[in-house]
Amino acid sequence: MTPDAPTPRLVAEDIDLMRGGRLLLAGVSFRLAPGQALILRGPNGTGKTSLLRLLAGLIKPLAGRLLWDGSPVSEEPDRYRAALAFLGHHDAVKPTERVARTVAFWAAQADPREAEARAVLALDRLGIAHLADTAGRYLSSGQRRRQALARILASPSRLWLLDEPTVGLDTDGVARLERVLTEHLAGGGMAVLSTHQAIRLNGAETLELSPFVPEPLALDA
Repeated sequence: MTPDAPTPRLVAEDIDLMRGGRLLLAGVSFRLAPGQALILRGPNGTGKTSLLRLLAGLIKPLAGRLLWDGSPVSEEPDRYRAALAFLGHHDAVKPTERVARTVAFWAAQADPREAEARAVLALDRLGIAHLADTAGRYLSSGQRRRQALARILASPSRLWLLDEPTVGLDTDGVARLERVLTEHLAGGGMAVLSTHQAIRLNGAETLELSPFVPEPLALDA
């Protein structure tokens, strides 16, 4: 790290991950400082979702360690979880609940202060303010994804972990996502996201994941 480089808040060191009885990731390392984003790329099955779930604290590595503010996450997991927001493949939409109420509920889990106001603003930023009083069952797949992204935006979390956030979004939805991500980073936030779709995010670094192929066993002559 150069003398004038920002101090990393999230550091992954030599992460190995076993899933389904096989080694899925080996020796994954990266550093993420305030204002930075990391884009995970690679074919299906290379561990993008698993790595995001690991970063979210949902699964544990086989080896290696994760640091937050210089301390192992395993020592203070609650402090780390309080700083992150995770968007997985499921949009967490309740069929009978109004859109605004759902987003406000999730926002309040991180910080109850002005959760409803933050929810209304987030819905507007994602272009679905007109659906605030609509029940979840009436949303299209793209609208459901925008609601899920509004939940992330409405939280005060500094670290966003986004698994295929562009899935289901039209051109306008992707553009709005790019804008909110850019503003999040400009405010000192951080993001790790996986995507197969092109997304414009100036200054983002890319981590290419590939299928892990074990070295062949040496045979005795």
